[in-house]
Amino acid sequence: MENSKTFSVNQRWKSEEAVSAPTPDPAAHQHQYANQRPPGIEKEIYSKQLEYGTGSSDQKFEESHTGGPAEGGKFKTWCRRYQRYIRTGKYFIIWLLFTGSMHWIWRNTARRFVPMIPEKYQTLAGAALVVAVILIGAFASPEAADNTRENRAVSLVGLAVLLGGLWITSKDRKRIVWRTVIVGMLVQFIMALFVLRTRVGYDIFNFIAMRATDLLAFAGKGTEFLTSGEVLKLPWFLITVVPAIIFFVSLVQLLYYINFIQWFIGKFAVFFFWSMRVSGAEAVVAAASPFIGQGESVMLIRPFINYLTMAEIHQVMCSGFATIAGSVFVAYVALGVNPQALISSCVMSIPASLAVSKMRYPEKEETLTAGRVTIPEDEGNKPVNALHAFAAGAWLGLKIAAMITATLLCIISLIGLANGLLTWWGRYLNINDPPLTIELIVGYLCYPVAFLLGVPRNGDILKVARLIGLKLIANEFVAYRALQTQAEYATLSPRSRLIATYALCGFANIGSLGNQVGVLSQLAPDRTADVTRVAVSALITGALSTLSSASIAGLLVTDER
Repeated sequence: MENSKTFSVNQRWKSEEAVSAPTPDPAAHQHQYANQRPPGIEKEIYSKQLEYGTGSSDQKFEESHTGGPAEGGKFKTWCRRYQRYIRTGKYFIIWLLFTGSMHWIWRNTARRFVPMIPEKYQTLAGAALVVAVILIGAFASPEAADNTRENRAVSLVGLAVLLGGLWITSKDRKRIVWRTVIVGMLVQFIMALFVLRTRVGYDIFNFIAMRATDLLAFAGKGTEFLTSGEVLKLPWFLITVVPAIIFFVSLVQLLYYINFIQWFIGKFAVFFFWSMRVSGAEAVVAAASPFIGQGESVMLIRPFINYLTMAEIHQVMCSGFATIAGSVFVAYVALGVNPQALISSCVMSIPASLAVSKMRYPEKEETLTAGRVTIPEDEGNKPVNALHAFAAGAWLGLKIAAMITATLLCIISLIGLANGLLTWWGRYLNINDPPLTIELIVGYLCYPVAFLLGVPRNGDILKVARLIGLKLIANEFVAYRALQTQAEYATLSPRSRLIATYALCGFANIGSLGNQVGVLSQLAPDRTADVTRVAVSALITGALSTLSSASIAGLLVTDER
């Protein structure tokens, strides 16, 4: 293939996967495009052929993991003694993820032991392994004042209810590929365990969060040039958030031009592809959604959209609803939302969205991108040079920032109008304390959800439920803004605040539903009916994916980092 990056795979692995892969059912392959190859894909940017902290934060971590300052001396001495090895271990983990070494380790460890288990017991054994890991990881650590084992047990029950609901409402329970579900839940939990319970994971994600915050601070240089240093001190959305969005989007477009984004997403996609046995298109979109957003991630598979199966369309939309994008991440950080929680939630959403979508809408057809991860090059819209890419990114960033600003203006105004009417009506019904508002209504509707996430029963459940409902009705930015600025949420416990941060970290709302339907319909007009047919299901599934991350955070959190 001309001008493409093709990565060969060990032939022994190919043969093993070919034997282990299930034989497709010809009767089930009813999709009219199943065996066609989309035209016009002459160049591919990425292609892989496959067969199946700061001192204060350090002190907080040490105290929470050693029982307090009195016991932290030995742990601190141990960390200093082995600091070099800890740092080396962090880089080693990253190296494993972004090279082929992970494949070699997988082939020579797990793949040698799995065949020893009788085939009919393999799924049961995998499920038992996931349950054992979750139980040990959740309940082995000591209790804290706000994070008792009772609260963790509620989060575990909530996760079980969520998965049970997906199984009951599945499109076809007999076709669920349990390997995808089991591996997805295991990877999601291990990621959360790595971030919330280990020093290495905490350091890595804290480093990423701090560097992301530092990067976004450079947008202030441009704002200062256009205005003055005094203006930067104003706590206004137009001053603190909009410039950061424009700068970040422009920088991302520059990284697109040099193919860094495509390479980075491709590495993530390959890992989830061979570990969860999803199609290449699904893996690419799932891996890209946390970084570039629900609309932009679909652009990476634009030549394949006309040929996606119904399950793939459902998965593509679910991945977009399950997480946020880098362009709005900067806005939430500017509001003061915990950046480490946002980043870890976004990464956890990748396996979570794949697992829950494949439970709700299992694959029934033959996928075109089965066995390969490919990111075609977009020749028609490619900038001529880096300056062109950066300038185009600035214009795109301006449009995105303007859209976010206008949307927030309209939504917040509409909510204010609705609250005014509801409050006026509530006076006639003698509902005055608290007044009848949208937040109150959706708060009671989402009360069971907040309870099952493991929010402490100290008065925080209704508050977190209001935030979840507000996110579903309006959007996540309005909910995060309320969490950070409204006085009633200032008294939330650290556990409740962290669970709420995870639960709000997704695009699953009514406005995003129209956005995704519009984007996919424009890219593939012939599939508009199929897109609208699965859109609502994908929206609900994406919301459940985000809530599953919040439940797991409730299982593992020990304090707010």
